[in-house]
Amino acid sequence: MAEDKKSLNFIEQIIEEDLANGLDPKNLRFRFPPEPNGYLHIGHAASICLNFGLGEKYNAPVNLRFDDTNPAKEEQEYVDAIKRDVAWLGFKWDKELYSSDYFQQLYDWTIDIIKAGNAYVDMQSSEEIAAQKGTPTSPGTDSPYRNTSVEENLTLFEKMKNGEFGEGEAILRAKIDMQHNNMHMRDPIMYRVLKKHHHRTGNDWVIYPMYDWTHGESDYLESITHSLCTLEFKSHRDLYEWYLAQVADPNKIQPKQREFARRNISYTVMSKRKLLQLVQENHVAGWDDPRMPTISGLRRRGYTPNSIRKFSEIAGISKRDNVTDVALLEFCIKDELNKTAPRVMAVLDPIKLVIDNYPTDKEEILIAENNPEDESAGEREVPFAKELYIEREDFREQANKKFFRLKIGGEVRLKNAYIIKADSVEKDENGNITLIHCTADLDSRSGSGTEASKRRVKGTIHWVSKKHAVKTQVNLYDRLFKDEAPDSHKDIDFKQFINPNSLEVITALVEPSLLTSKPGDRFQFQRKGYFCADVDSTSNQLIFNRTVGLTDSWAKEEKKTATPANDASYDAVIALAGKYLKARSNEERDALLNEIEPLANKVNKGNLATKLNDAIANKDVLAGLLTLKFIGVNSAEEKFFISKSLTMKNGAIKLEAINIVVANDDLLTDNKTTLEAILADEKSPFIKEIIEKAIL
Repeated sequence: MAEDKKSLNFIEQIIEEDLANGLDPKNLRFRFPPEPNGYLHIGHAASICLNFGLGEKYNAPVNLRFDDTNPAKEEQEYVDAIKRDVAWLGFKWDKELYSSDYFQQLYDWTIDIIKAGNAYVDMQSSEEIAAQKGTPTSPGTDSPYRNTSVEENLTLFEKMKNGEFGEGEAILRAKIDMQHNNMHMRDPIMYRVLKKHHHRTGNDWVIYPMYDWTHGESDYLESITHSLCTLEFKSHRDLYEWYLAQVADPNKIQPKQREFARRNISYTVMSKRKLLQLVQENHVAGWDDPRMPTISGLRRRGYTPNSIRKFSEIAGISKRDNVTDVALLEFCIKDELNKTAPRVMAVLDPIKLVIDNYPTDKEEILIAENNPEDESAGEREVPFAKELYIEREDFREQANKKFFRLKIGGEVRLKNAYIIKADSVEKDENGNITLIHCTADLDSRSGSGTEASKRRVKGTIHWVSKKHAVKTQVNLYDRLFKDEAPDSHKDIDFKQFINPNSLEVITALVEPSLLTSKPGDRFQFQRKGYFCADVDSTSNQLIFNRTVGLTDSWAKEEKKTATPANDASYDAVIALAGKYLKARSNEERDALLNEIEPLANKVNKGNLATKLNDAIANKDVLAGLLTLKFIGVNSAEEKFFISKSLTMKNGAIKLEAINIVVANDDLLTDNKTTLEAILADEKSPFIKEIIEKAIL
């Protein structure tokens, strides 16, 4: 593999070093080893994408192995769900395997370990054993059973296997070192008695091996070369290697355990135990509730395999635990659906509108483009008539000059239709508006080619025809938790932070083209957000789930309530960025950069993430880029900002983002696909040359 090491993540660097040291590429083999005690979530997607991604990169097989060593918590339902999720993400496993496949081999090896004097049966209580373990700073003490004879241990272990002990009455422990600095090496448990039905082996076994004893041996039996785990298993590595040393043939491939940081995301919880609580206590409708961070929940909400894989790619693989902003996940799906989702009109909070000068019996079929980002998406027919529905928020009886939607005496264009002017309203006895009377410029129909059709007005609003509108159930899903880190508060139950407004069910009116939608179909409801047809949606009862809004309403709320993040240095960078955008020569730009560099180094880094998230105007985005140019790109939020900047239309911004990316090997790897897309469409020879040198 000739790939530059600097462009590789640290796991890939380990593999490349092993290959350079003589490992035959044909022997590479990976695995994804979920425990079937719950549904996979977005955190697991990092491991799935890592292991299967390595398999694709190195053309190596990847096993799907279920760690089914705890029958008390495992179910076939979870096995089926895991297989479904991995396949949906677009990955193919080489072999479907189970730790239970190796129960007999593990038992036989255990007999050999006992015979070697390296394991013993302990019949103390769990409290007594825990007290003898010691602490990280004080050594443990030996169990009174530690020096039981081999013959007696074999007899006792046989009794455990035959069900002659109850649960908790006896365990088998490895005999390692009660003085060891690593607590996991202080005579860990290898087997415990569990008289539970197993989803595959039934009632054949009443003793079950512990994860640490099973894991490495399963890797060894499957000839796994790289056993990739999350960081909490780093302290288990000594034990992993000790167990292997008891059974492995030194002439065969020895698996290597290495660790990476688990994926944590803001505004949710990742513990399967806590997710199970949410399901069992009916805080959500099930594991696939669209508010859940499970892969099945995200799928039902409207997320795509590509968006989740892109999210995993941008967030990257790290050696240190961190929290990734959920906004990055939302960006990935919005970025994809913006390019692929058909646009349709749906009115979520309808108010009736009548065009008084439009013929009562007339109906028209108007032509609307399906996606302005994709010419191949084609067009559709939308019926139009005298009586319509529009969004209630799109009309104000009285409004200031900055309100560009419909108001009395004001004009707007109805999307794909006519320019209308509001004349009067009707109200109920409580003063609520029930009907808006309008006049249309009947020569202004979109696409008709008339002079009136070319007339510009500042506002365009969507609508549906009253006669043709289809009543639809819309589930307005929002974040399940209102706290950024709901399970980080020691004295507060994480469920106290459940967002009471995480689901609002409404009846909306949609255009009739949606009658042909199928479960899983995704759309942009124009000006409202991205929505997905639910699995229970039918032509008789359409149901749509909101995937994500077009704008980040949470960022707006946080901005309202946050303490102002005043930063004179950054404000100065913004001002200079405005000048940089207007600079006409390289000399001017170089001079501005000399001014910006010392300011960038003084920027309050604690406030920078907020500044980057709020950046919309060109000078604000450029200020963020120029700051990162000098202080470096480190956090997932900063990487997200760089990726977003690459997609902006302003040439100066795009160029600056490209320069930052090509100078950073990690960013180059993360954004290679985006750069290839830019290269395909880019007209500037200068920008094309920069990208070509970097990626070709």
